[in-house]
Amino acid sequence: MQGMTTDKTRALRADAQRNRDRILDTAEQYFSEHGVSGSLDAIAKQAGIGAGTLYRHFPNRETLLAALLTARDDALVARRDHLRGGSVNAADALDGWLDAITAWAGAFAGLPEPLRAATTTSSSPLSVTCQGFITTTEEFLQAAQDDGSARRDVRARDLFLAALATSWVRGAALADDASAAALAELTRNGWATTRPARAVDDR
Repeated sequence: MQGMTTDKTRALRADAQRNRDRILDTAEQYFSEHGVSGSLDAIAKQAGIGAGTLYRHFPNRETLLAALLTARDDALVARRDHLRGGSVNAADALDGWLDAITAWAGAFAGLPEPLRAATTTSSSPLSVTCQGFITTTEEFLQAAQDDGSARRDVRARDLFLAALATSWVRGAALADDASAAALAELTRNGWATTRPARAVDDR
């Protein structure tokens, strides 16, 4: 009797895990094609499950996005650790980290907006994610401030938001790479003390 209960429980857990994996795989593709404002009910239908099953795993859009972004953590951790490694000066390390955030926030069209919104509340599942990025940005900023390559009045939260803005411009339908590059350069000029400006392709 106990064995039957255990087997049934394991089967239910395995089924739930398969449903969760199916939702994430489908959402990854769906958001890539339609942006983060796409219908969650459509994701459930495309995954071949009921909407109730999706909402049991992911009660809202932010929870689903947080799970999808977690899958990208390894690449970001590797980038962060490389920049912390000591072979990159503090200003370039901060610059590289902001570039990494910009690319990360561009995973799906429209993603920068829910990330920005999450910085204004503690209730969003994305809030912890964003705060972690702001904390890491603070570490890179502090190192650049300590060696005199970054202004003392700059805040990590503002740099994080600037990276989200650059990501939004890069992903906007009418934007081009030159616009995003120009905005990134403005951000660099805003936090840096004196350092050579990067060339911006204004074609």
